[in-house]
Amino acid sequence: MIRLSELAPDVQASVRATRERVARLHAELPANGLVVWTAGNVSERVPGADLFVIKPSGVRYSELSPDNMTVCTLEGEKIDDGTPSSLSPSSDTAAAAYVFRHMPEVGGVVHTHSTYATAFAALHRPIPCVLTMMGDEFGGEVPVGPFAIIGDDSIGRGIVETLRSSRSPAVLMANHGPFTVGKNAEAAVKAAVMVEEVARTVATAQLLGDPVPVAQDHIDALYQRYQNVYGQH
Repeated sequence: MIRLSELAPDVQASVRATRERVARLHAELPANGLVVWTAGNVSERVPGADLFVIKPSGVRYSELSPDNMTVCTLEGEKIDDGTPSSLSPSSDTAAAAYVFRHMPEVGGVVHTHSTYATAFAALHRPIPCVLTMMGDEFGGEVPVGPFAIIGDDSIGRGIVETLRSSRSPAVLMANHGPFTVGKNAEAAVKAAVMVEEVARTVATAQLLGDPVPVAQDHIDALYQRYQNVYGQH
């Protein structure tokens, strides 16, 4: 088994920094109303190592700290990371590991059961691109992924297969909920916040009538501007 204490000092420092980021970012999930109780998780690839950090399974958000963030290989196996051997990583570890192995551009993965996005997942219905914000953030509709059971890498396979044909950083896994990806964990958390925001707005619009889709050429222009011009560079 890999022992964290025996890894190179620079790798140990990178793990420590990643644990601190992941622990801090978990607070954003309840703060934005995306999770209840112990549901949901944030994971992030460790820069410079074939490892990632993820929330321990079934631990309350108020009890999370850098010291109890679990460290896993890209095969989803927990290493000897200094936490008790009884502390298991998230039940979504296999899914996150699969994403990290097959999408090298992804540095962070987030899963929530946020209400409105999960409602679309329950209907197996993508979130249609009827908002300029969706063109900006998702480059089109938010797609639905296949039904998959937790326990192996089936969810990860569904995420990867669905997002390979989409510009969206979010996928609604059928009957389950949203998974989001990003260049790092912070970007994946932002995508989780934004997918719930647009899901809530679109669901409200659908109650009022038939939302009008944004034309594809406008979606492309919005996405290009937001991804390459908007903000500070």
